[in-house]
Amino acid sequence: MASHGIRDRVAIVGMGCTKFGERWDKDVDDLIIDASMEAFSSAGVTKDDIDAYWLGTATSGSSGMALARPLQIQGKPVSRVENFCATGSEALRAAAYAVASGAYDITMAVGAEKIKDGGYQGIASPKPAGDGTARTLTAAAMYSMIVPAYAKKYGLDEDQLMDVLATIAAKNHSNGAKNPRAQFRNEVSKETILASPRLAGRLGVFDCAGVADGGAAAIVVRAEDAHRYTDKPLYIKAFAVATGTGSGLIDPEYDYTHFPECEQAGADAYSQAGVIEPRRELAMAEVHDCFTPTEMVLMEDLGFAERGTAWKEELAGTFDLHGELPVNPDGGLKSFGHPVGASGLRMFFECWLQLRNEAGPERQISTDRTLGLIHNLGGYPGEMVSLVSIVGTELS
Repeated sequence: MASHGIRDRVAIVGMGCTKFGERWDKDVDDLIIDASMEAFSSAGVTKDDIDAYWLGTATSGSSGMALARPLQIQGKPVSRVENFCATGSEALRAAAYAVASGAYDITMAVGAEKIKDGGYQGIASPKPAGDGTARTLTAAAMYSMIVPAYAKKYGLDEDQLMDVLATIAAKNHSNGAKNPRAQFRNEVSKETILASPRLAGRLGVFDCAGVADGGAAAIVVRAEDAHRYTDKPLYIKAFAVATGTGSGLIDPEYDYTHFPECEQAGADAYSQAGVIEPRRELAMAEVHDCFTPTEMVLMEDLGFAERGTAWKEELAGTFDLHGELPVNPDGGLKSFGHPVGASGLRMFFECWLQLRNEAGPERQISTDRTLGLIHNLGGYPGEMVSLVSIVGTELS
């Protein structure tokens, strides 16, 4: 890939994140205000100090006014972006590139979604008429195809693989139980997970991430200005995006055990950040575990495990909270919840806490390493967008 990146040119100096969940007590304006005010406070700035804003939302606003109205921003550039479930990270990418270009000194990205009150538990987006090749299955059904495909390719019994997926779900629920901002805060046993009702194929209730309401925000400045706002900035090392054509739907060679867009975005991000051995160089990874088999496949696509071995690594505890490479220490989409526009920024917020040693005694990981990875995807196996970001506490 030909991206040159903006390594060490931009820093995050303030962040905020609401509690995720069924927020009947808050509307989307409240979520935007709460996340933004926490970010302003952490950076020691006000809304008037920000030069330009980006709002990431899938269905909770159709223009920049969805942010300008609740924050009462008058006459400044406010843009609304959307890129499936990578929307929050896409808003931050835009804000960071604007600073790196020299166009602005200080920018802000906000992600927010209010879904639970809408009566539709997902992304209610209109789709134009197609050519008849698009699938009409639910997201759970599409991702459930990973299970038999992976089991067949790597010689596992499907029941054996379901035990692996239950291990992933139990890990993320255990992490989320320690997180006061998570949607689901109960530990769940593997036995309960395996006995839960099936939703699609072999996937059960606990294999699927929860839809949620929530908001998150980040403030960005030039790297050389970062210590004017905080003594512990996070420096942007990489933003990498890969978008597929959807050809997996009609490609007889596509086997559902691999997400090419995620592998491509990961490789580009590592190149930008100068990462050679991600499993040994990263302190943590926040990945898009919309379904438990998604996390398993991502461990291979992102280079954390060899092809066909991620299931063994999950069982061995490699990606546990205090394992060799903690994955989703905040509970991930599975436990923290998934308000589409906010999820990517929520992942950055977890890196913000963990890499600054501010996650609290129950959740804090080892920070002998200084880099964190954030991964989002949107779409389905065979037709996907992927965004991989890397942040760090030190300038190279």
